[in-house]
Amino acid sequence: MSSLAHGKNTSVVEVTHISSHGVWLLSHSKELFMSYADFPWFKNQAVNAILNVEELSRGHFYWPDIDVDLTEEIIEHPERFPLKATIT
Repeated sequence: MSSLAHGKNTSVVEVTHISSHGVWLLSHSKELFMSYADFPWFKNQAVNAILNVEELSRGHFYWPDIDVDLTEEIIEHPERFPLKATIT
């Protein structure tokens, strides 16, 4: 007798740490750091909102609760993307 295969793992991205300095994201065995200085949208957000992240396509992340989407390139090189949305 064989058992059915488990469902496909759809969670390839997760927030691994939230600190007073920023947020750490793990995706495909790669750790990414988002400082609040470069990514102010995450500061003062509820933990559940930060933890609720989806990977829309490889390297493209979306936080639906705070309506923020970022790519791996933006996270790794924020200096290349100087225009930032303002927080109201």
